[in-house]
Amino acid sequence: MDVDLIFKIAAIGILVAVLNQVLIRSGREEQAMLTTLSGLIVVLTIVVSEISTLFDTVKSAFGL
Repeated sequence: MDVDLIFKIAAIGILVAVLNQVLIRSGREEQAMLTTLSGLIVVLTIVVSEISTLFDTVKSAFGL
């Protein structure tokens, strides 16, 4: 596992948290929710691609 992956996910989380707080303070709760949802989708996309790579590695290791 790459440490860069952990840093990417942490950076996205921090950015989304800051944007969420700024939008909530300015009274834009709907945009804050959409920002949080889009951050979640981006992180899940990254994780799914890494899981796909893991399965490909396991397949090639066991010759499946």
